[in-house]
Amino acid sequence: MTVRIITLWRYPVKGFSPESLDAVDLLPGETMPFDRAYAIENGPSGFDPDAPVHMPKIKFFCLMKNEGLAALRTRFDPATSLFTIAEKDGTVLAEGRLDTAEGRAAIEAFVADRFAGEARGTPKVLRAPGHSFSDVAKKVLHLVNLETLRAMEADLGVRLDPLRFRPNIVVDGLPAHAELDWPRDMPLKLGGVDFEVVKRTERCAATTVNPDTAERDLQLPRHLMKTLGHTDLGVYLRVVNPGRLAVDG
Repeated sequence: MTVRIITLWRYPVKGFSPESLDAVDLLPGETMPFDRAYAIENGPSGFDPDAPVHMPKIKFFCLMKNEGLAALRTRFDPATSLFTIAEKDGTVLAEGRLDTAEGRAAIEAFVADRFAGEARGTPKVLRAPGHSFSDVAKKVLHLVNLETLRAMEADLGVRLDPLRFRPNIVVDGLPAHAELDWPRDMPLKLGGVDFEVVKRTERCAATTVNPDTAERDLQLPRHLMKTLGHTDLGVYLRVVNPGRLAVDG
């Protein structure tokens, strides 16, 4: 059985659109560089950048509650920290360097205006060096199996974009749902990198949002519970050794 890496993704600002990567260098116990490096606070969260701790996604703008984020296309330049928010057609709506007060203020003002009806307070860009605003406390990468999605597509009669599930790694070549049988702490090798399995990914309302239309069109957690008796799809992995992942072919 040959497992192929189909796509690699990172999400520089939590809840906003992903960036596709051809390859990425990984370090033990770390996320992809700049994955969920930033988040935008939705109301006072209590997050302390000098003593960062994991917080639930509801503290931030996120797809689970703010499906309109899926209508935006964003770009992040690691070299300059420039974050650009655009419409699907490329029309730039806002941009700013996230390493400057002025740049953060520009992004915060846009979010405050665009999501005025959903804001619980003044939006604030958050960052703490070395911290990842992941949905789980451990620093992980999220893997999704294409064959699992194909099985769901056959059940539902619709195409499922893997980006509904916010993966870092999309693979092909595994049987459907095989990843859910991987025991915790199981060693796994992809490309030149060793991983260990951390846990299954329990799906939330974020997966109901179509990443193309920004509409809630499928109740996927409900479907998973009805057909499989749980709401898990995908697994979280921890990097064990330094190495490079690259898209196959």
